[in-house]
Amino acid sequence: MVRFCFIGKRLEHPCNFLCVGVLYLTRCLYWAFSAAYKFVTYRVSHFLIEVCYFTLVSCLGFVILKGLRPRTHATRPSDLDLFFTSVSATTVSSMSTVEMEVFSNAQLIVLTILMFIGGEVFTSMVALHFKASRLRNTPLKARSRVNSVASLELPPEGFDHIEMGIITSSNTTTLVETKSEVDFFLKSKSIRVLGFVVLAYLLVINLLGFIMVLAYLNIVPSSKKVLEEKGLKTLTFSIFTIVSTFASCGFLPTNENMVVFRRNSGLLLMLIPQMLLGNTLFPSFLRLSIWVLGKFAKKDEAEYLLRNTKEIGYHHLLQSKHSKYLVGTVLGFILVPFILFCSMDWSLGGLEGMNLYQKVVGVLFQCVNARHTGESIVDLSTVASATLVVFVIMMYLPPYTCFLPSKNQEEEDGYQEIFKKRGEIILEKIKFSQLSYVVIFVVITCITERQKMKDDPLNFNIFNIVLEVVSAYGNVGFSMGYSCEKQLKPDANCVDKWFGFAGKWSDQGKTVLILVMFFGRLKKFNMNGGQAWKLL
Repeated sequence: MVRFCFIGKRLEHPCNFLCVGVLYLTRCLYWAFSAAYKFVTYRVSHFLIEVCYFTLVSCLGFVILKGLRPRTHATRPSDLDLFFTSVSATTVSSMSTVEMEVFSNAQLIVLTILMFIGGEVFTSMVALHFKASRLRNTPLKARSRVNSVASLELPPEGFDHIEMGIITSSNTTTLVETKSEVDFFLKSKSIRVLGFVVLAYLLVINLLGFIMVLAYLNIVPSSKKVLEEKGLKTLTFSIFTIVSTFASCGFLPTNENMVVFRRNSGLLLMLIPQMLLGNTLFPSFLRLSIWVLGKFAKKDEAEYLLRNTKEIGYHHLLQSKHSKYLVGTVLGFILVPFILFCSMDWSLGGLEGMNLYQKVVGVLFQCVNARHTGESIVDLSTVASATLVVFVIMMYLPPYTCFLPSKNQEEEDGYQEIFKKRGEIILEKIKFSQLSYVVIFVVITCITERQKMKDDPLNFNIFNIVLEVVSAYGNVGFSMGYSCEKQLKPDANCVDKWFGFAGKWSDQGKTVLILVMFFGRLKKFNMNGGQAWKLL
């Protein structure tokens, strides 16, 4: 019961009416929030939650960016370009249709927030806390069903049989129920601990990276001079760069991206670990973090997390064997384009004036970015075609692609199908593969840009379009850019700009690319798509 503040006073007093209204409004809002929270937690699928989340955040980011003044009024972006930029930051795609130096300091801060809350580590951490809350409020009768998958093991001696995950025996029913309750409690507590581990991982890595970049910019005069010439604040640049790099977005406040810092090898070396720890090597270092935690605290929860990755159901918590192979695979995917780049593009114009050490670090930086971050120290349009093809393949591959998967992976996947609803199984079968979606979007883009492909074939060629679409689908951000010199029909008003190739697309083409970025950000829900197709 609510105890009103006007007890003992006259109800007719205006202050009392206001107090009653505020209390009732607060109570109604609390009930509405509780009902919405329970509905989202128990009734709405994870896929739909993320679709709504990225859509709402993108729209909110667009409204705020539109309300803030850009740095220069002469080049105010259009509404579509602002929405495109908001979607690109939220989906950590770093596809650009306007120059970054157009945005004011306040707008850069907004983009930083969008990249932070749109990063995979952050969104997965929020999902973990939702899952822990749902398990904590699960009714007692339903807890045995939650643990049914974990219970499908060989029965110990003395038990009669196992049927659908429920161990039955004439003398041990009470013991089994108690064990199930203990296991459920440990699982719920472990997931909650995992959520805080991911949060600590996110904050610590970003904080250390920010401190190192800020210190580097203040110590090395050449890097700080670049920011002063461009009118960028050192603090804003440091936070923006680290958040963008860790979230694998690839946006930078400078028009030229990292081209202006290509000789600052120390800065490039600081950013490389941020890219790997926030993306391709996140599962391996997350597992290492849990192991370290178990050595000093939360031993039971850490052991449960490391041994029961399937039961936890966290996409980024892989088995020990997979995590080890992942490290080797990531290093291999860096080594292959590194060797090819050095052999094909060692004398590239963008690397002129750099010594041997700077070139090696620069090429390594470029190859690491080819997976999912998208920062660049060279103009991709000048890179050899063979290297670009390898980059396209690297962008298309999911972040946790492993060359040596578990031997029993197929059996485990089939085993989990038993516990899916029939409708979910049918939906999985009729989904297209990821490659099919890329092809569909490329075809649609060729239709929307068909006139430009006729009038400007050197810029609007099929390879440039494929690279742009794959880059958007992989949430990378690599782009070939646009060159006025390649126009067959020179336009006197054409000026080369430091933005992506998509900046010259039609409004219909930009809209298609927005959909591609959304599809790419949610592609983790379609990893097994295309199973109905059999190539014989």
